[in-house]
Amino acid sequence: MIDLPRKPRIVVVGGGAGGLELVTRLGNKLGRKGRADITLIERGRTHFWKPHLHELAAGTVDLDVHELDYLAQSHWHGFRYLFGEMVGLDRANRQVLVGPMFDEHGEEIVPARKIGYDILVLAVGSRINDFGTPGVLQHAIALDSTQQADRFHRRLINAFLRAHAQTQPLRPEQLNVAIVGAGATGVELAAELHNSTRELVSFSLDNIDPDKHIRLHLIEASPRILPALPERISTAAHRMLEKLEVEIHVNARVAAVLPKAVQLADDTVIAAEMVVWAAGVKAPPFLSEMGISVNSLNQIVVDEHLRSTDDPRIFALGDCAAAAWHGHEGRTVPPRAQAAHQQASYLAKTIPRLLAGKSSRPWRYRDFGSLVSLGDYTTVGNLMGNFAGGSIWLEGLFARWMYLSLYKMHEVALHGYWKTALTTLGRMITAQTEPRVKLH
Repeated sequence: MIDLPRKPRIVVVGGGAGGLELVTRLGNKLGRKGRADITLIERGRTHFWKPHLHELAAGTVDLDVHELDYLAQSHWHGFRYLFGEMVGLDRANRQVLVGPMFDEHGEEIVPARKIGYDILVLAVGSRINDFGTPGVLQHAIALDSTQQADRFHRRLINAFLRAHAQTQPLRPEQLNVAIVGAGATGVELAAELHNSTRELVSFSLDNIDPDKHIRLHLIEASPRILPALPERISTAAHRMLEKLEVEIHVNARVAAVLPKAVQLADDTVIAAEMVVWAAGVKAPPFLSEMGISVNSLNQIVVDEHLRSTDDPRIFALGDCAAAAWHGHEGRTVPPRAQAAHQQASYLAKTIPRLLAGKSSRPWRYRDFGSLVSLGDYTTVGNLMGNFAGGSIWLEGLFARWMYLSLYKMHEVALHGYWKTALTTLGRMITAQTEPRVKLH
């Protein structure tokens, strides 16, 4: 047990899916009642559910409709929002070091600060892992943030407008997209782009033939796409992408990303005007500089209660936590939205028990299966549970509903049932009066 003041300071760093769910629940449970000071430190001003970034990149989801303002959420749910980015930690004095924030003109918005804590929860997510591949940072776009997804979408729209206006024939790489990494993000992006690019062409871009001019390449170093998921899901997704004429390259290791191409280790060059890097993730590098144990991906090593193995005042959840996967020897819990959701729910119950001097049960990850959305075409996956054979195979409309329910669970955790129902209805009405693809 640790000594805590009468009104402890609970600081959560990172407002992703898990961090925002946690701070909202703690604010409702503790902050509103004056039992603790709850603070969220976040470098962004708005929240967007990360599993939807591929739809934002393709233009099938509008950021303005789905983003959430941290400042308003903090006002409604009893916590404090601090605009800033964690850059270090002073464990001796129990202070989070927050760097200064600047606007686009270089003018300081908020200064560097030190934020004291009694309990610290790190939920800073992950970043891309380029594995040291030359050219990735210079020539590829990752889908780590809304800014990157929006940047790719603008490049996509500009590429189509440019091709529509030009009088000479299209170049071989023009309107080609190469997606490096065939995990869930890469596969879902490929299917979503097939849909959105054809929708885009239908808006009187008559000189562009989708079947002739648009080529989507999906590149994966492993022997199959979706290598982390069951083979049946991989096979079904592969079959559907082939029907959509997505060119799939497996056993294809990327040696370099060129200005308008991807070079493979066997010297094959795949021409593409746009390259998306979705090949791997790792936690932010500053986590390895705080004096607590991390693994090779900079993830914080945590115990069965999601506490740092070196400091009982520090917890971690989501992509930045290396939590042992009970029953899977030597493996850690995969970086999935359902894992972050479960960890946030666990800590929302465990931290109040800690304040009350009570013990809590160890956290166990429950794998409810995996669902992969292939846009409007289909959704495939499996649900895990106490079933004969261990899982139920899903495909089609019901699988699509289950996929969408994951996002609804996240919204309910943030807003409650009534507001989630009303905002969902509002989006459905708005969708009837807007283009299916964002055109700017």
